[in-house]
Amino acid sequence: MRHGLPKDMSTRPIRFFHRGQITTVSDASPTRTVLDWLREDAKCRGTKEGCNEGDCGACTVVVGELARSDDPNAVRGLSLQTVNACIKFLPTLDGKALFTVEDLKGDGALHPVQQAMVDCHGSQCGFCTPGFVMSLWNSYEHHLESNTRPTRQRLADDLSENLCRCTGYRPILDAGLRMFELPQAKLDTSRAVDALKGLPAREMTFEYEHAGTRFFAPRTLPELAWLREEMPKAQLLSGSTDVGLWVTKQFRQLGDVLYVGEVEELKRIEQRGDQLWIGAGASLEDAWRSLAQRWPALTDVWLRFASLPVRFAGTMGGNVANGSPIGDSPPILMALDAQIELRKGDRVRRMPLPDYYIDYMKNHLEPGELVQAVLIPRLPTNLKVRGYKLSKRFDCDISALCMGAAIELDGSTVVSIRLAFGGMAGTVKRARNAEAALLGLQWDERSLAAAQDALAKDFTPLSDMRASNGHRELVARNLLHRFWLETRSADPLPSDATSVYACMAHEGA
Repeated sequence: MRHGLPKDMSTRPIRFFHRGQITTVSDASPTRTVLDWLREDAKCRGTKEGCNEGDCGACTVVVGELARSDDPNAVRGLSLQTVNACIKFLPTLDGKALFTVEDLKGDGALHPVQQAMVDCHGSQCGFCTPGFVMSLWNSYEHHLESNTRPTRQRLADDLSENLCRCTGYRPILDAGLRMFELPQAKLDTSRAVDALKGLPAREMTFEYEHAGTRFFAPRTLPELAWLREEMPKAQLLSGSTDVGLWVTKQFRQLGDVLYVGEVEELKRIEQRGDQLWIGAGASLEDAWRSLAQRWPALTDVWLRFASLPVRFAGTMGGNVANGSPIGDSPPILMALDAQIELRKGDRVRRMPLPDYYIDYMKNHLEPGELVQAVLIPRLPTNLKVRGYKLSKRFDCDISALCMGAAIELDGSTVVSIRLAFGGMAGTVKRARNAEAALLGLQWDERSLAAAQDALAKDFTPLSDMRASNGHRELVARNLLHRFWLETRSADPLPSDATSVYACMAHEGA
């Protein structure tokens, strides 16, 4: 066992590609946001500050890194993803490329994305426009790369993070279709690719220090586990979709930061024997896609889980580890009988996901331990799985209530049942009493009514800004009724009918 940080570990500046060349930064706080650096240091003020919490999309930029051969986001050697600059910390750009609205101006003419916004009157006050343009540009590059054209609904999904208060979304979606009718202007990625490849070999762990605060970015899982054990009080950082707000909204000092975003092993999603292994560093987008591929009825919850940039940046492991009572991943994962895998040094242990949570924002993590993965067992082929999310806004909003449900039937007899709810208690919980009221009985209206009544024994929800306790109690009962309608043996509702809105959206209405 090694003790203490290695003597040969030395700090170096942050290096990334920006405005046609490698930029070096050595005088910024480890928690300085990309947005603040762009506007105040780089003087690139096209990127706007709106909410400063990753919700409105005004600060959207595109980050690229050298792509793997199998990367679905690859565009001519770069993997491009939209990012909320307001909550992304500058050191996480190390070894990557940063593109902003200033990069779209080529020979002086407007880029097709910008010209389409002009042609379709897609901008009014203009404050949100750079963010919309960057989201559309990312979609534009990916569809040119695949030689496809997006549907109007796909564009709406791509723009789910971008909010507009005055223009309205119709002309902006019109511009998203119009941009492909103009002469093409593909991004020349060669300069960025060559520049990133020309950087010195990236060491085992990137360490950056400023004013006594250190930022560590290990590149292997053993190195991460060792650093976590040596620095149990360091702040773990992944997508910054939660921790970023501690800085921008609460003005908290994080101290030393341990970044997990460079550990490739943690980004893997793979079948290991009878279990689906989802690394704690796998993005929310990739993790939800893998679940929806196996259980298509989860597609609606996937598309409604925050915005695309948040799903690109955030991780399912972080969402589970965070332990928010309104997190959307845990109810679904509990319905899938998931386990959580924890690591401390070389020791790995597992536990059922419901056992991980103790109380509000409290869990069973030991000092120096981290979440390594989420594991889902091989489930019966006849298992019926559903996920439901209710929120004030349909897209890009925090849940008032989220339900994950899975049932296995033998004819009309309930063989197994798992019901999990977020937003109903201080933690995400299984509805054990409601499950007991169903197990071994007929999946009929009488059993359904008994299970609905049993929910009152499982939960005593609170009232808050998102919903009253009465509303939550009623909605939980109604969702259980919907689950019955969709899974009963006699004339069930179609599996994709999680909401009338969702059905219309998926049909392009």
